[in-house]
Amino acid sequence: MTDVKKVVLAYSGGLDTSVILKWLEDTYGCEVVTFTADLGQGEEVEPARAKAQAMGVKEIYIDDLREEFVRDFVFPMFRANTVYEGEYLLGTSIARPLIAKRLIEIANETGADAISHGATGKGNDQVRFELGAYALKPGVKVIAPWREWDLLSREKLMDYAEKHNIPIERHGKKKSPYSMDANLLHISYEGGVLEDTWAEHEEDMWRWTKSPEAAPDVPTYIELSYRKGDIVAIDGKEMTPAEVLAYLNKVGGENGIGRTDIVENRFVGMKSRGCYETPGGTIMLKGHRAIESITLDREVAHLKDSLMPKYAELIYNGFWWSPERVMLQEMIDASQLNVNGVVRLKLYKGNVIVVGRKSDDSLFDANIATFEDDAGAYDQADAAGFIKLNALRLRIAANKGRKLI
Repeated sequence: MTDVKKVVLAYSGGLDTSVILKWLEDTYGCEVVTFTADLGQGEEVEPARAKAQAMGVKEIYIDDLREEFVRDFVFPMFRANTVYEGEYLLGTSIARPLIAKRLIEIANETGADAISHGATGKGNDQVRFELGAYALKPGVKVIAPWREWDLLSREKLMDYAEKHNIPIERHGKKKSPYSMDANLLHISYEGGVLEDTWAEHEEDMWRWTKSPEAAPDVPTYIELSYRKGDIVAIDGKEMTPAEVLAYLNKVGGENGIGRTDIVENRFVGMKSRGCYETPGGTIMLKGHRAIESITLDREVAHLKDSLMPKYAELIYNGFWWSPERVMLQEMIDASQLNVNGVVRLKLYKGNVIVVGRKSDDSLFDANIATFEDDAGAYDQADAAGFIKLNALRLRIAANKGRKLI
Protein backbone atom coordinates (compact mmCIF):
# COMPACT_ATOMS: atom_id res chain seq x y z
CA MET A 1 0.00 0.00 0.00
CA THR A 2 3.07 2.27 -0.11
CA ASP A 3 2.33 3.28 -3.72
CA VAL A 4 -0.04 6.01 -2.46
CA LYS A 5 1.87 9.12 -1.40
CA LYS A 6 -0.93 11.67 -1.12
CA VAL A 7 -4.72 11.26 -1.00
CA VAL A 8 -7.56 13.79 -1.15
CA LEU A 9 -10.29 12.90 1.34
CA ALA A 10 -13.90 14.09 1.12
CA TYR A 11 -14.03 15.24 4.74
CA SER A 12 -16.96 16.39 6.87
CA GLY A 13 -15.20 16.50 10.23
CA GLY A 14 -17.61 13.95 11.67
CA LEU A 15 -16.80 10.61 13.26
CA ASP A 16 -16.53 8.54 10.08
CA THR A 17 -14.29 10.82 8.04
CA SER A 18 -12.14 11.74 11.06
CA VAL A 19 -11.43 8.07 11.62
CA ILE A 20 -10.83 7.61 7.89
CA LEU A 21 -8.26 10.42 7.96
CA LYS A 22 -6.18 8.70 10.63
CA TRP A 23 -6.75 5.25 9.12
CA LEU A 24 -5.44 6.44 5.74
CA GLU A 25 -2.27 7.79 7.36
CA ASP A 26 -1.69 4.57 9.31
CA THR A 27 -2.70 2.09 6.62
CA TYR A 28 -1.20 3.74 3.56
CA GLY A 29 1.52 5.83 5.19
CA CYS A 30 0.41 8.75 3.04
CA GLU A 31 -0.23 12.45 3.39
CA VAL A 32 -3.93 13.39 3.51
CA VAL A 33 -5.48 16.50 1.97
CA THR A 34 -8.99 17.27 3.25
CA PHE A 35 -11.82 18.69 1.16
CA THR A 36 -15.04 19.95 2.73
CA ALA A 37 -17.84 21.24 0.49
CA ASP A 38 -20.52 23.73 1.42
CA LEU A 39 -23.48 22.66 -0.71
CA GLY A 40 -26.01 24.50 1.40
CA GLN A 41 -26.49 21.68 3.91
CA GLY A 42 -27.38 24.22 6.59
CA GLU A 43 -24.50 23.37 8.92
CA GLU A 44 -21.26 25.23 9.48
CA VAL A 45 -18.41 23.73 7.47
CA GLU A 46 -15.64 25.89 8.89
CA PRO A 47 -15.27 23.74 12.07
CA ALA A 48 -13.94 21.01 9.79
CA ARG A 49 -10.86 23.18 9.26
CA ALA A 50 -10.05 23.26 12.98
CA LYS A 51 -10.55 19.51 13.28
CA ALA A 52 -8.30 18.81 10.32
CA GLN A 53 -5.65 21.18 11.69
CA ALA A 54 -5.82 19.43 15.07
CA MET A 55 -5.06 16.17 13.28
CA GLY A 56 -2.03 17.65 11.57
CA VAL A 57 -3.42 18.16 8.07
CA LYS A 58 -1.37 20.71 6.14
CA GLU A 59 -3.52 21.18 3.01
CA ILE A 60 -7.16 21.92 3.84
CA TYR A 61 -9.82 22.89 1.30
CA ILE A 62 -13.14 24.43 2.45
CA ASP A 63 -15.15 25.35 -0.65
CA ASP A 64 -18.45 27.21 -1.02
CA LEU A 65 -19.99 25.41 -4.00
CA ARG A 66 -23.61 26.49 -3.57
CA GLU A 67 -23.88 28.60 -6.71
CA GLU A 68 -22.03 26.10 -8.88
CA PHE A 69 -24.17 23.29 -7.47
CA VAL A 70 -27.48 24.91 -8.38
CA ARG A 71 -26.35 26.61 -11.61
CA ASP A 72 -24.45 23.72 -13.20
CA PHE A 73 -26.16 20.65 -11.74
CA VAL A 74 -29.60 21.30 -10.19
CA PHE A 75 -30.90 23.71 -12.85
CA PRO A 76 -29.81 21.53 -15.83
CA MET A 77 -31.48 18.54 -14.18
CA PHE A 78 -34.76 20.41 -13.65
CA ARG A 79 -34.83 21.52 -17.28
CA ALA A 80 -35.59 17.85 -17.95
CA ASN A 81 -38.31 17.65 -15.25
CA THR A 82 -36.26 14.85 -13.76
CA VAL A 83 -37.88 12.39 -11.34
CA TYR A 84 -36.51 8.94 -10.49
CA GLU A 85 -39.09 6.16 -10.22
CA GLY A 86 -41.94 8.64 -10.25
CA GLU A 87 -41.17 10.37 -6.94
CA TYR A 88 -37.51 10.99 -6.08
CA LEU A 89 -36.12 14.40 -7.08
CA LEU A 90 -32.51 13.13 -6.86
CA GLY A 91 -31.28 15.49 -4.16
CA THR A 92 -28.37 13.29 -3.05
CA SER A 93 -27.60 11.92 -6.51
CA ILE A 94 -27.08 15.29 -8.18
CA ALA A 95 -24.57 16.49 -5.56
CA ARG A 96 -22.17 13.59 -6.04
CA PRO A 97 -20.80 14.48 -9.50
CA LEU A 98 -19.83 17.94 -8.24
CA ILE A 99 -18.01 16.48 -5.24
CA ALA A 100 -16.24 14.00 -7.53
CA LYS A 101 -15.26 16.84 -9.86
CA ARG A 102 -13.79 18.90 -7.04
CA LEU A 103 -11.94 15.90 -5.56
CA ILE A 104 -10.20 15.39 -8.89
CA GLU A 105 -9.46 19.11 -9.30
CA ILE A 106 -7.82 19.19 -5.87
CA ALA A 107 -5.88 16.00 -6.62
CA ASN A 108 -4.51 17.69 -9.74
CA GLU A 109 -3.69 20.89 -7.85
CA THR A 110 -1.89 19.13 -5.00
CA GLY A 111 -0.23 16.33 -6.94
CA ALA A 112 -2.21 13.66 -5.10
CA ASP A 113 -2.35 10.21 -6.65
CA ALA A 114 -5.51 9.02 -4.88
CA ILE A 115 -8.88 10.15 -3.55
CA SER A 116 -10.96 8.72 -0.72
CA HIS A 117 -14.57 8.90 0.46
CA GLY A 118 -16.70 7.67 3.34
CA ALA A 119 -19.45 5.95 1.37
CA THR A 120 -20.32 2.42 2.44
CA GLY A 121 -20.17 -0.70 0.28
CA LYS A 122 -23.96 -1.06 0.33
CA GLY A 123 -25.01 2.26 -1.13
CA ASN A 124 -25.19 4.22 -4.34
CA ASP A 125 -22.75 6.97 -3.36
CA GLN A 126 -19.64 4.81 -3.75
CA VAL A 127 -20.66 4.22 -7.35
CA ARG A 128 -21.41 7.88 -8.02
CA PHE A 129 -18.16 9.16 -6.54
CA GLU A 130 -16.01 6.61 -8.28
CA LEU A 131 -17.64 6.67 -11.71
CA GLY A 132 -17.20 10.44 -11.70
CA ALA A 133 -13.60 10.20 -10.59
CA TYR A 134 -12.64 7.63 -13.21
CA ALA A 135 -14.39 9.61 -15.96
CA LEU A 136 -12.43 12.75 -15.06
CA LYS A 137 -9.07 11.15 -14.17
CA PRO A 138 -8.87 7.56 -15.44
CA GLY A 139 -5.64 6.68 -13.64
CA VAL A 140 -6.63 7.91 -10.19
CA LYS A 141 -6.62 5.43 -7.32
CA VAL A 142 -9.78 5.37 -5.21
CA ILE A 143 -9.64 4.28 -1.58
CA ALA A 144 -12.97 3.28 -0.04
CA PRO A 145 -12.24 2.38 3.62
CA TRP A 146 -15.67 0.88 4.25
CA ARG A 147 -14.80 -1.81 1.70
CA GLU A 148 -11.42 -2.50 3.31
CA TRP A 149 -11.50 -2.14 7.08
CA ASP A 150 -13.25 -4.05 9.87
CA LEU A 151 -14.58 -0.98 11.70
CA LEU A 152 -18.14 -1.84 10.78
CA SER A 153 -20.04 -0.36 13.74
CA ARG A 154 -20.30 2.99 15.47
CA GLU A 155 -18.81 1.56 18.65
CA LYS A 156 -15.75 0.27 16.79
CA LEU A 157 -15.30 3.67 15.20
CA MET A 158 -15.55 5.36 18.60
CA ASP A 159 -13.03 2.94 20.11
CA TYR A 160 -10.62 3.60 17.24
CA ALA A 161 -11.04 7.34 17.72
CA GLU A 162 -10.28 7.12 21.44
CA LYS A 163 -7.29 4.85 20.89
CA HIS A 164 -5.76 7.30 18.41
CA ASN A 165 -6.72 10.50 20.26
CA ILE A 166 -9.04 11.66 17.49
CA PRO A 167 -11.09 14.62 18.85
CA ILE A 168 -14.59 13.14 18.83
CA GLU A 169 -17.14 13.57 21.61
CA ARG A 170 -18.55 10.25 22.83
CA HIS A 171 -21.05 11.92 25.14
CA GLY A 172 -22.63 14.87 23.38
CA LYS A 173 -26.03 15.84 22.16
CA LYS A 174 -28.37 13.04 21.26
CA LYS A 175 -27.49 11.56 17.87
CA SER A 176 -30.22 11.35 15.26
CA PRO A 177 -31.37 7.76 14.74
CA TYR A 178 -31.32 8.37 10.98
CA SER A 179 -28.62 8.39 8.37
CA MET A 180 -29.00 11.85 6.88
CA ASP A 181 -27.69 13.77 3.90
CA ALA A 182 -28.43 17.42 3.17
CA ASN A 183 -27.66 20.04 0.56
CA LEU A 184 -29.46 23.05 -0.89
CA LEU A 185 -31.84 20.81 -2.85
CA HIS A 186 -32.95 18.40 -0.13
CA ILE A 187 -32.45 16.55 3.12
CA SER A 188 -32.78 12.76 3.28
CA TYR A 189 -33.45 10.29 6.08
CA GLU A 190 -32.72 6.55 6.11
CA GLY A 191 -32.42 3.88 8.79
CA GLY A 192 -34.03 3.70 12.22
CA VAL A 193 -37.77 3.11 12.20
CA LEU A 194 -37.78 3.65 8.43
CA GLU A 195 -36.29 0.18 7.92
CA ASP A 196 -39.78 -1.15 8.70
CA THR A 197 -41.73 -0.30 5.53
CA TRP A 198 -45.04 -0.52 7.43
CA ALA A 199 -44.04 1.90 10.18
CA GLU A 200 -45.12 5.51 9.72
CA HIS A 201 -42.31 8.05 9.76
CA GLU A 202 -42.10 10.12 12.93
CA GLU A 203 -43.31 13.71 12.76
CA ASP A 204 -40.36 15.07 14.73
CA MET A 205 -37.97 13.65 12.11
CA TRP A 206 -38.69 16.44 9.62
CA ARG A 207 -36.42 19.48 9.84
CA TRP A 208 -37.21 21.78 6.90
CA THR A 209 -40.97 21.57 6.49
CA LYS A 210 -44.05 22.12 8.57
CA SER A 211 -46.64 19.39 8.45
CA PRO A 212 -49.44 20.25 6.02
CA GLU A 213 -51.82 20.27 9.01
CA ALA A 214 -49.73 22.94 10.76
CA ALA A 215 -49.13 25.04 7.66
CA PRO A 216 -50.86 28.45 7.36
CA ASP A 217 -54.59 28.52 6.66
CA VAL A 218 -54.03 31.30 4.13
CA PRO A 219 -52.33 30.38 0.82
CA THR A 220 -49.10 31.97 -0.37
CA TYR A 221 -48.88 33.19 -3.97
CA ILE A 222 -45.57 33.44 -5.81
CA GLU A 223 -44.56 34.28 -9.38
CA LEU A 224 -41.60 32.54 -11.00
CA SER A 225 -39.91 34.20 -14.00
CA TYR A 226 -38.19 31.86 -16.47
CA ARG A 227 -35.46 32.42 -19.01
CA LYS A 228 -34.45 29.46 -21.20
CA GLY A 229 -35.98 27.06 -18.71
CA ASP A 230 -34.30 28.45 -15.58
CA ILE A 231 -35.86 30.58 -12.83
CA VAL A 232 -34.22 34.01 -12.88
CA ALA A 233 -36.57 35.98 -10.63
CA ILE A 234 -39.24 35.46 -7.98
CA ASP A 235 -42.04 38.01 -7.62
CA GLY A 236 -40.12 40.24 -10.00
CA LYS A 237 -36.90 40.22 -7.96
CA GLU A 238 -33.89 38.85 -9.82
CA MET A 239 -31.94 36.19 -7.93
CA THR A 240 -28.93 33.94 -8.45
CA PRO A 241 -29.59 30.20 -8.81
CA ALA A 242 -28.65 29.46 -5.20
CA GLU A 243 -30.77 32.36 -3.95
CA VAL A 244 -33.74 31.04 -5.93
CA LEU A 245 -33.52 27.58 -4.38
CA ALA A 246 -32.90 28.89 -0.86
CA TYR A 247 -35.96 31.15 -1.10
CA LEU A 248 -38.18 28.39 -2.47
CA ASN A 249 -37.02 26.05 0.29
CA LYS A 250 -38.06 28.61 2.89
CA VAL A 251 -41.48 29.46 1.46
CA GLY A 252 -42.15 25.84 0.52
CA GLY A 253 -41.19 24.56 3.96
CA GLU A 254 -43.47 27.08 5.65
CA ASN A 255 -46.37 25.76 3.56
CA GLY A 256 -45.74 22.08 4.23
CA ILE A 257 -44.45 21.33 0.73
CA GLY A 258 -41.94 18.73 -0.36
CA ARG A 259 -42.21 15.67 1.91
CA THR A 260 -41.95 12.22 0.35
CA ASP A 261 -41.70 8.71 1.80
CA ILE A 262 -40.56 6.20 -0.83
CA VAL A 263 -38.98 2.81 -1.37
CA GLU A 264 -36.47 3.07 -4.19
CA ASN A 265 -34.36 0.60 -6.13
CA ARG A 266 -30.68 1.19 -5.49
CA PHE A 267 -28.22 0.68 -8.32
CA VAL A 268 -26.37 -1.99 -6.30
CA GLY A 269 -29.51 -4.15 -6.31
CA MET A 270 -31.34 -3.73 -3.02
CA LYS A 271 -34.47 -1.79 -2.17
CA SER A 272 -34.16 1.06 0.30
CA ARG A 273 -36.75 3.16 2.09
CA GLY A 274 -36.02 6.85 2.39
CA CYS A 275 -37.84 10.00 3.41
CA TYR A 276 -37.00 13.25 1.67
CA GLU A 277 -37.71 16.93 2.13
CA THR A 278 -37.40 18.82 -1.16
CA PRO A 279 -39.61 21.92 -0.81
CA GLY A 280 -37.85 24.14 -3.35
CA GLY A 281 -37.41 21.34 -5.86
CA THR A 282 -41.08 20.37 -5.64
CA ILE A 283 -42.07 23.95 -6.48
CA MET A 284 -39.50 24.14 -9.29
CA LEU A 285 -40.80 20.97 -10.94
CA LYS A 286 -44.42 22.14 -10.91
CA GLY A 287 -43.51 25.60 -12.17
CA HIS A 288 -41.27 24.35 -14.96
CA ARG A 289 -43.87 21.97 -16.32
CA ALA A 290 -46.37 24.84 -16.27
CA ILE A 291 -44.21 27.21 -18.32
CA GLU A 292 -43.32 24.40 -20.74
CA SER A 293 -47.03 23.66 -21.21
CA ILE A 294 -47.49 26.91 -23.14
CA THR A 295 -44.04 27.27 -24.76
CA LEU A 296 -43.06 23.78 -25.94
CA ASP A 297 -44.22 22.16 -29.15
CA ARG A 298 -46.30 19.04 -28.47
CA GLU A 299 -43.88 16.54 -30.00
CA VAL A 300 -40.88 18.16 -28.32
CA ALA A 301 -42.65 17.97 -24.96
CA HIS A 302 -43.60 14.34 -25.47
CA LEU A 303 -40.11 13.39 -26.63
CA LYS A 304 -38.65 15.08 -23.54
CA ASP A 305 -41.03 13.14 -21.33
CA SER A 306 -40.05 9.86 -22.97
CA LEU A 307 -36.34 10.56 -22.46
CA MET A 308 -36.64 11.76 -18.87
CA PRO A 309 -36.70 8.32 -17.14
CA LYS A 310 -33.42 7.39 -18.84
CA TYR A 311 -31.90 10.74 -17.92
CA ALA A 312 -33.04 10.28 -14.29
CA GLU A 313 -31.59 6.78 -14.19
CA LEU A 314 -28.24 8.05 -15.46
CA ILE A 315 -28.06 10.61 -12.66
CA TYR A 316 -29.24 8.18 -9.99
CA ASN A 317 -26.73 5.54 -11.05
CA GLY A 318 -23.79 7.94 -11.16
CA PHE A 319 -23.35 8.52 -14.88
CA TRP A 320 -23.47 12.33 -14.87
CA TRP A 321 -19.97 12.42 -16.40
CA SER A 322 -20.91 10.11 -19.27
CA PRO A 323 -21.23 10.84 -23.00
CA GLU A 324 -24.86 9.72 -23.07
CA ARG A 325 -25.85 12.15 -20.28
CA VAL A 326 -24.04 14.98 -22.07
CA MET A 327 -25.81 14.08 -25.31
CA LEU A 328 -29.21 14.09 -23.60
CA GLN A 329 -28.38 17.37 -21.87
CA GLU A 330 -27.62 19.08 -25.17
CA MET A 331 -30.97 17.94 -26.53
CA ILE A 332 -32.80 19.07 -23.38
CA ASP A 333 -31.08 22.45 -23.34
CA ALA A 334 -31.91 23.02 -27.01
CA SER A 335 -35.58 22.50 -26.16
CA GLN A 336 -35.45 25.32 -23.60
CA LEU A 337 -34.69 28.18 -26.00
CA ASN A 338 -38.27 29.48 -25.89
CA VAL A 339 -39.14 28.38 -22.35
CA ASN A 340 -39.50 31.94 -21.16
CA GLY A 341 -42.23 33.67 -19.19
CA VAL A 342 -43.91 33.79 -15.79
CA VAL A 343 -45.78 31.17 -13.77
CA ARG A 344 -48.05 32.05 -10.84
CA LEU A 345 -48.37 29.41 -8.13
CA LYS A 346 -50.53 29.02 -5.03
CA LEU A 347 -48.84 27.23 -2.13
CA TYR A 348 -51.27 25.78 0.36
CA LYS A 349 -50.93 23.05 2.98
CA GLY A 350 -48.53 20.80 1.09
CA ASN A 351 -49.90 21.59 -2.36
CA VAL A 352 -48.36 23.48 -5.26
CA ILE A 353 -51.20 24.71 -7.47
CA VAL A 354 -50.66 26.39 -10.83
CA VAL A 355 -53.03 29.34 -11.17
CA GLY A 356 -51.51 31.22 -14.10
CA ARG A 357 -48.85 31.20 -16.79
CA LYS A 358 -47.90 33.69 -19.49
CA SER A 359 -45.15 34.08 -22.08
CA ASP A 360 -44.26 36.17 -25.12
CA ASP A 361 -43.23 32.82 -26.63
CA SER A 362 -46.52 31.10 -25.85
CA LEU A 363 -47.93 28.69 -28.43
CA PHE A 364 -51.37 28.90 -26.86
CA ASP A 365 -53.77 30.67 -29.24
CA ALA A 366 -57.04 31.62 -27.60
CA ASN A 367 -58.59 32.37 -31.00
CA ILE A 368 -58.18 28.73 -31.98
CA ALA A 369 -58.75 27.07 -28.61
CA THR A 370 -61.95 28.97 -27.77
CA PHE A 371 -65.30 27.23 -27.35
CA GLU A 372 -66.93 30.35 -28.72
CA ASP A 373 -67.12 31.36 -32.39
CA ASP A 374 -63.55 31.40 -33.68
CA ALA A 375 -64.39 33.42 -36.82
CA GLY A 376 -62.97 30.77 -39.13
CA ALA A 377 -59.63 30.29 -37.35
CA TYR A 378 -60.25 26.54 -37.26
CA ASP A 379 -62.46 24.53 -39.63
CA GLN A 380 -64.06 21.82 -37.50
CA ALA A 381 -65.04 19.86 -40.60
CA ASP A 382 -61.35 19.08 -41.18
CA ALA A 383 -61.44 16.79 -38.14
CA ALA A 384 -63.55 14.21 -40.02
CA GLY A 385 -60.77 13.33 -42.45
CA PHE A 386 -58.18 13.42 -39.68
CA ILE A 387 -60.17 10.90 -37.66
CA LYS A 388 -60.84 8.59 -40.62
CA LEU A 389 -57.18 8.47 -41.60
CA ASN A 390 -56.15 7.63 -38.05
CA ALA A 391 -58.88 4.99 -37.90
CA LEU A 392 -57.89 3.35 -41.21
CA ARG A 393 -55.66 0.62 -39.76
CA LEU A 394 -58.22 -0.07 -37.02
CA ARG A 395 -61.03 -0.47 -39.57
CA ILE A 396 -58.92 -2.74 -41.79
CA ALA A 397 -58.10 -5.00 -38.83
CA ALA A 398 -61.72 -5.12 -37.73
CA ASN A 399 -62.88 -5.99 -41.27
CA LYS A 400 -60.35 -8.85 -41.28
CA GLY A 401 -61.91 -10.22 -38.09
CA ARG A 402 -59.02 -9.36 -35.79
CA LYS A 403 -60.11 -9.67 -32.15
CA LEU A 404 -58.84 -7.21 -29.55
CA ILE A 405 -60.77 -8.53 -26.56
